[in-house]
Amino acid sequence: MKLSKITHKNELRIAVEFPYNAEATARLRQIPDTRWSRTHKCWHIPYTKEAFAQLKELFPDVEYISAVETRHATSQHEAAIEEVKKEEVKKVLTLKKAEPEALKKIELTQLDVVTNSDIKCEISIEITSRHIYVKMPKNDADIAFIRSFKFVLWDAKNYCWSIPNYKNISEKIKAYFNARNPTITELFSTEPAEQTTTQPTFTRTEMLVINHSQKSFKVYFSFNKEMVVEIKKIPYTQWFADGHYWSIPYSEKYLDELKRLAENFSLRFIYSTEQKPKVKPRLSRHDIENYRLCPAEYINKLKELRYSQNTIDTYKHMFEEFINYYPTVEIREISDEMIVDFLRYLVNERNISGSYQNQSINSIKFYFERVLGGQRKVYTIDRPRKEKYLPEVLSEEEVAKIINATENLKHKAILMTIYSAGLRVSELTNLKIKDIDSNRMQIRVEQAKGKKDRYTLLGNRTLDILRKYIVQYKPKIWLFEGYEGEPYKSRSIQEILKKSVDKTGIKKKISVHTLRHSFATHLLESGTDIRYIQSLLGHSSGKTTEIYTHITTKGFDQIKSPLDKLEIN
Repeated sequence: MKLSKITHKNELRIAVEFPYNAEATARLRQIPDTRWSRTHKCWHIPYTKEAFAQLKELFPDVEYISAVETRHATSQHEAAIEEVKKEEVKKVLTLKKAEPEALKKIELTQLDVVTNSDIKCEISIEITSRHIYVKMPKNDADIAFIRSFKFVLWDAKNYCWSIPNYKNISEKIKAYFNARNPTITELFSTEPAEQTTTQPTFTRTEMLVINHSQKSFKVYFSFNKEMVVEIKKIPYTQWFADGHYWSIPYSEKYLDELKRLAENFSLRFIYSTEQKPKVKPRLSRHDIENYRLCPAEYINKLKELRYSQNTIDTYKHMFEEFINYYPTVEIREISDEMIVDFLRYLVNERNISGSYQNQSINSIKFYFERVLGGQRKVYTIDRPRKEKYLPEVLSEEEVAKIINATENLKHKAILMTIYSAGLRVSELTNLKIKDIDSNRMQIRVEQAKGKKDRYTLLGNRTLDILRKYIVQYKPKIWLFEGYEGEPYKSRSIQEILKKSVDKTGIKKKISVHTLRHSFATHLLESGTDIRYIQSLLGHSSGKTTEIYTHITTKGFDQIKSPLDKLEIN
């Protein structure tokens, strides 16, 4: 049984750590105000003489820290320091007459080093261009030092302190922990230093709008306070100081709004397109000699923790990309610095997205933390601020064109089911015949994203075409089956939609998920309460569903200001 002093909710307590034992736990709980701490993962009792005396009575054989008996003592280590101080004082007394220089040296160096040294433990400091992450044992003095800096946050997920890196804070932190030999890792931004953002040319009488890969608009104009106020009214508008432009989510509605603003402020409207750098594909097993497969223990651990098959496949492919980046290095021997170098390669050479990078980091952390049971790690690579995008949405007329352009009965049934129920493509492929409830006109979606079940709509026209489809194709288990009775492939559904879109001549960037976005938007436009839409889509947070309010404009002209209802002279 190990005792130590802790601070729990700004209160001094005595932590009592021991392997799980039901009898010992029952005896310990006889002490008044005994509590369990999830944060410290141990039992703790009041930091009083009475509680400590009762603890000694209950556990007479416990090896306790005598300094705990008083309010002013802190740990066994401090008691040891006192003993060292006594020995050093004896040396001072013997040297006092004969060697004054030696005395001075001991007083100024030796005693200070002993006093300032702390319990030997692992302290890690990771420094990026924007943040400093400090992992350390709980210690009141150290915590007070860390909290002396502005804007400090405790990262409960990664068990570390996050401090903004400004001025000479990193040097102060390194100097403070220097006597304890901390592990210091300096990470820098992955953005190449030589890259500079060149601003396109435009005059004071022009507004330049650049379509960035049909994801966002980059808007340039000379500063005008009134115009800035109007620009900020557009949802998700962001100012990027590095490039000196406003970023607005791509939408035909917002493009019309920008044209109107340019006309109101007598600016010449200039529109152009810009293509996003293509993502370099990752190397396949055919490109790498002696390609290494994901370890079986890795996949078994994912299955043991009941991760979805999609997550297992994603983690597997991303971890294989990582271990084949260092084909001659034993996986367990890959260092933190090598991991950071790999992440820089993903950003700088492959031009991957922020979400792809986060997934890659998670796949690496899973191996070292969950499979090997190592300590939690923080791999922070600073990135430019992420722009906010709005999903692409089809009009009701465009959806009708796409479905009418689909001639095959099975293919038409697939697209109609996805749109009419707002399904993800994985949810459609996992549908079974029994999930179609024609009596209640509902579709049951089992174990969708986030391991959640839900019910969604079954349209009358969808039910009619599903009945025709079942009579003709006779599926057995899965609603939509492949040639050998297996669930239909997601890639095949993407190909079906692509062929139908090509026939219609629609130029928008459309995926199967666009049908789901269109389902939600069209429900909102028809007056459906957003809380019902959230339930039909299976969103955990209403904030996710609220994005559709920024896509539609239907019905806004019918909303009247409450001021118009007042009788004002």
